[in-house]
Amino acid sequence: MNEHVLLPDSAVAERTLTAGGLAVPTGIVGIGAYLPPRTVSNEEIIQDLDTTDAWIRERIGIENRRFLDDRLATSDMCVAAARSALADAGVAARDVDVVIVATFTQDQPLPSTALTVAQQLGAGHAWALDLNQAACAGGVYGLVVASHLLQNPEVSTALVIGAETLSRVTDPTDRTTRVIFGDAAGAVVMRKVERGAGLLSFNAGGALSHSVSVPAGGSRHPADAATVAGRAHYLKMDGKVVWEQATSELPLSIRSTVHRAGLGLDEVDHYVLHQANVNIVHAVADELGVPRDRMTTTIGELGNTGAATVFTVLDRLRRGADLRAGQTVVISAIGAGFLWGSLCTRIPSHREGAPSDH
Repeated sequence: MNEHVLLPDSAVAERTLTAGGLAVPTGIVGIGAYLPPRTVSNEEIIQDLDTTDAWIRERIGIENRRFLDDRLATSDMCVAAARSALADAGVAARDVDVVIVATFTQDQPLPSTALTVAQQLGAGHAWALDLNQAACAGGVYGLVVASHLLQNPEVSTALVIGAETLSRVTDPTDRTTRVIFGDAAGAVVMRKVERGAGLLSFNAGGALSHSVSVPAGGSRHPADAATVAGRAHYLKMDGKVVWEQATSELPLSIRSTVHRAGLGLDEVDHYVLHQANVNIVHAVADELGVPRDRMTTTIGELGNTGAATVFTVLDRLRRGADLRAGQTVVISAIGAGFLWGSLCTRIPSHREGAPSDH
């Protein structure tokens, strides 16, 4: 296996589409999040690592992150975030037709985390769908998949959740990953909305790389004493490659998505980017010529929470009453794989009547 090799440009696969091919407009009508109560500061996490608080703040932009209680699992965060989003939308769990959970830190390989969440919510008849290997891009992919499922006349409500318990898959002795990642969950409720609102366009791309990986635990390297001793079940990451891929692909993906939506970059009200590194967010903003204040961040307080990050930003915008009907939002993320994607959506008028807090 070729570890840590990024394939050449010819191996990049990308697709950008308008939502005009979708017969039914679909949009976000409820937003929620769950943050574990335990805050882990830089000072606490570096006690056994060869790094400093100043380095973490300067190079990544993180001051704190959240760690989930040992008695809980990813599905518990998903349920809490989902309930928050359902309350915001004014939708009962029994009315949910689809539950999509994007995570690579699922409760266990089997059974389905999405099914676990649906059952705990009381959405017993919902179709449960797990997106387990889109990593940090899972939130964007889940939103696009939900939009397509909502084209079915028998599907009226979709619940999309992004969640990670990354404290469980980062090596406590590895300063490259341990300082970056945290735990959180976020969710949105999607429904059919009025014409002109909802999903306008979307983009997806990928280039196979092992620069971010969990080497063991699958069919290629099944778990055994040697993989455990070699710490091969922990997340491995080449930060330099991540930086290069994110700062090159995300601006291209966003430009393509905004163009296909028939908009200019300056007409987008909010840019919701994956919270991998505050400097990546700023680099993308600068490359696009977009004011940095249009890219709300949560990484400083939460760290990189994988598939949950875009939802934590949406929830922050919602809590601050910064999301209003008619505004356009671009959501963009890149994750291990590499997989990346962007979408452009317009906030429907339904949100004007939604509750202003959990």
